[in-house]
Amino acid sequence: MTPDATVFVVDDDQAMRTSLQWLIESTGMSVKTYDSADAFLANYYPGRAGCLLLDVRMPGMSGLELQAYMAREGFRLPVILITGHGDVAMAVRAMKAGALDFIEKPFHDEDLLRSIRQALEYDQKTRASRSTKAEIAMRLAELTPREHEVMDMVTDGKSNKEIAAALGVSAKTVEAHRARVMEKMRAESLAELVRMALIAGQD
Repeated sequence: MTPDATVFVVDDDQAMRTSLQWLIESTGMSVKTYDSADAFLANYYPGRAGCLLLDVRMPGMSGLELQAYMAREGFRLPVILITGHGDVAMAVRAMKAGALDFIEKPFHDEDLLRSIRQALEYDQKTRASRSTKAEIAMRLAELTPREHEVMDMVTDGKSNKEIAAALGVSAKTVEAHRARVMEKMRAESLAELVRMALIAGQD
């Protein structure tokens, strides 16, 4: 779990906010509470590690509306929705919109804490994945157009001879391009280069 991860609680019920803060802090996790979606948006900046514990029904912007807004703006904070008035349709809508979990009040403390831990672990994994992809993209940007072509064909399983014939150059030239690709991509093996190409091609 990321050391600076925070559980953001958005609920218009003060007693519920206080109760949730006490429960979550009792496990050693960091918590910040807000009484409305607007208050949360005024204080949150994209990129902060953690997860969002969000009440569905609130005055002003509802939890589902905040969830939709965050998705449009590209906020990647994992969302857990809580409500005292849940129904199947609302749960399905929330999950389809990307919520990691949907919990009805009253809930068991351990169930909620388990869901929060899973959300924080998910956040940590997706952050690491995005960081890796960004690093690979930076390395790819260092390749020349011809080196890109060679890398594409190498990772597609083509031999140096096949690449040379396709590009109309000598096998020695392909070897030189290939060596530069490996160096710029900091790949120790062909398998590692293929793995990088796969990561780079992920949506």
